[in-house]
Amino acid sequence: MPKMTFVLSNGERKEVEAENGVNVLEIAHKNHIDLEGACEGSLACSTCHVVIDDDWFDKLEEPTEDEEDMLDLAFALTHTSRLGCQIEMTDELDGLVVTLPEATRNMAVDK
Repeated sequence: MPKMTFVLSNGERKEVEAENGVNVLEIAHKNHIDLEGACEGSLACSTCHVVIDDDWFDKLEEPTEDEEDMLDLAFALTHTSRLGCQIEMTDELDGLVVTLPEATRNMAVDK
């Protein structure tokens, strides 16, 4: 089974098994990693924003226009930022490294 590494906001690295066909947000949740995902992966927020390690960024599928629009709302956006809900694990991504930003920007307002 492929593996991936989450670099937590405190710098700690956590390597986990990452089943093919499962997105990074779901992998984080299955492994008790604090990646918010307020919209539950429906591409309606940017709270699952992750920063992809430079060595892995070009191996990912191109982001859709909808993902790019949501990324514009992300906290601490970088040139290798992506939404975890949009990155699906494959054998080619075995070893993927993603960093969690120090904070998220949740635009939802409770009424």
